[in-house]
This record gives sequence, structure tokens and C-alpha cells, in this order.
Amino acid sequence: MSFAPTELTTSLRKPEKLRYDAESVHGILDEAYVCHVGYATDGVPRVLPTAYCRIGDVVYFHGSTGSRAFLTGRDEGVDVCLTVTIHDGIILSRSWFHHSMNYRCVIAHGRALPVTDEVEKRDALAALVDKLAPGRSNDSRPPTDKELAQTAVLALRLKEVSVKERTGGPGEEPSDLDLPFWAGTLPISSNFGRPVPDEHVKVATPVGLPQPS
Repeated sequence: MSFAPTELTTSLRKPEKLRYDAESVHGILDEAYVCHVGYATDGVPRVLPTAYCRIGDVVYFHGSTGSRAFLTGRDEGVDVCLTVTIHDGIILSRSWFHHSMNYRCVIAHGRALPVTDEVEKRDALAALVDKLAPGRSNDSRPPTDKELAQTAVLALRLKEVSVKERTGGPGEEPSDLDLPFWAGTLPISSNFGRPVPDEHVKVATPVGLPQPS
């Protein structure tokens, strides 16, 4: 499956960096933990970093019912640009001009709609908790009715979506290759550290979290 390119998801500059296949889109969304949601309110652009999850072709993100993004989209939804970026490496070049980064980025446009169905809302919040740590929704207390009322959830269906990606080393000018400067790639990797319990955890309580590699 692929997403159809639109005016919002195409680029005149380096279009070869863009892809539209669902497998790439889903893979990046499932690997990362934070999205940035751009929207406009009262004529002012704003960007909200927040946790999110994907269920099928819908991305859910949550926040306080008192935040501007959720107040703006309380009834009819809010037009957003949602981005998720994973950094894979820093590119060091012999010239300033060709320094860069390797990355994978999902860019999604559309109208994020408030989730009003309680079952869908609870399912989305459970999926969000499980994204942070698989199975965690069963190892923690679900929200009370009051907490649920204080939590807003917005749903963005994936329709206008693209993946932008850079791989490989520096793109050097031939005339720079003999310069006495190191050039290449500094890989970036993410891994979990050792879990640190708070002071109220009972000694015999299992961690149930990803362990450091």
C-alpha cells in the first residue's frame, strides 16, 4: 500500500528523498516516541511536542483539555501538520556546506478530530501506554472517569503522508577530497538504560520494562 502524493506531500527540491509507502510510514511511527504537531490558533503558529501511538491508519495523541491545541479542536477538529523524526547519524564533511544529518521523517497533513467515543478513547490511551512500554497498560491503573474527562485525545487519519529520508555519507566536492580534514558519518543509536525505581516500589515488584542491551 502507498499513499498518493499531493501538493502538500511533494517537493520541488530533492524529490528523490521522498517516499510514500505505508510500510516505511508505519515503521517510523512505531519506532519513535515523540511527535511534533503544528497548528495555528488566532493566526499564530504553534508546535506541540507530545507522545502518540498508531492504531492501523490512525495516529492518536493526547493532552490536557485545557491546552490551546485541544481547545482549538474541541468540536470540529483542527488542521495539523504532524511530524516524527528519527536521527540516524551526523554527517561531517570537509566543507561547511555539506555537513548534514541522516534521518527518517514522517510528515502527515490532515484534520485531527477529537475522540468522543469512550471505548475508542480508552483503547487509544491504552495503546499509547503500551507504546511507551509493551504490556504496561495491564501493569498500571487505568484512568478514573475524572482523569478521562481531563484528558483530550485527537485522532489523525493517515491520508496525506510522506517519508523524507537521508542516508549515506557526505556529498563532497571533488576539489575538496584532498583537504586534510576528516569526513564521514557519526552513527546515532538509542537504547534503554537501567530502570531506576522510585522510593515507593516494593522490593519484590517485577520491573516489567525493556532492559538495557
